Amino acid sequence: MNPFDDTESLITVRDWLRFAVSRFNEAGLVFGHGSDNAFDEAAYLILHTLHLPLDRLDPFLDASLTHGEAAAIRAVIERRVKERIPAAYLTHEAWLGPHRFYVDERVIVPRSFIAELLAEQLAPWVEAPEAVTRALDLCTGSGCLAILAALAFPRAEVDAVDISRDALDVAAKNVADYGLADRIALIESDLFAGLAGRTYDVILSNPPYVNAASVAALPPEYRAEPSLALGSGEDGLDATRRILAQAKAHLNPGGVLVVEIGHNRDALEAAYPRLPFVWLDTSGGDQFVFLLRREDLA
Repeated sequence: MNPFDDTESLITVRDWLRFAVSRFNEAGLVFGHGSDNAFDEAAYLILHTLHLPLDRLDPFLDASLTHGEAAAIRAVIERRVKERIPAAYLTHEAWLGPHRFYVDERVIVPRSFIAELLAEQLAPWVEAPEAVTRALDLCTGSGCLAILAALAFPRAEVDAVDISRDALDVAAKNVADYGLADRIALIESDLFAGLAGRTYDVILSNPPYVNAASVAALPPEYRAEPSLALGSGEDGLDATRRILAQAKAHLNPGGVLVVEIGHNRDALEAAYPRLPFVWLDTSGGDQFVFLLRREDLA
């Protein structure tokens, strides 16, 4: 029997939350696009569908639903289970801290550790945030890091670069939503290829970094994202190598390069034993994001 055909007895938010968690666990869903477990994702999808505050579940648990509300919740739960679509694509939103961004299947779902570092204005590595006047976000995707950089460095003009025109169309919506079109320039370019003569105080990048073996093993939720934003060669470092080779020419004296590389720290250090990588502390640990100054780069 299809469990979605037998939901008439589900009356309250609590009922539907339990049902969703059961279906998610039964289906073996994979999480990681905003939540990391079935309960949190079910609560998020239900609250979003009901247009309720996302941080206040308890007051509504025993509220009865209208037939229309129940039908809407059933539809979103069923799509999540049967189509294995990331929750962010179902709701068209993703959150980095308190910041909301529009997303759809044209961009990877934002989840960069660099967002945490921008909340602290890259301290202590950037000593004077007000002195940052030029910043670059390579592989901008939805534009989230470019927007956070503009907020962190209020005097900076920011270039947001992506090879995908579709991604830049999504970024343009987010830039407009934040009222930053006068400070963020969206540029279609393959990394630095279209940036001749431009230099920056800060360069950020969350490039593709998944190695070939991991790409082949990705679950459906991750294969729903643009493949261009995930894989980067056999060892996952193709894009990072190009960034390291070209970044110095685009950094001002004293400028910093901040790059996220997933689980590739050991491989990167083995490939570049002479580079003095500084590994930045994040909520996930100190192996995912490195920093180099212009003067460190060969």
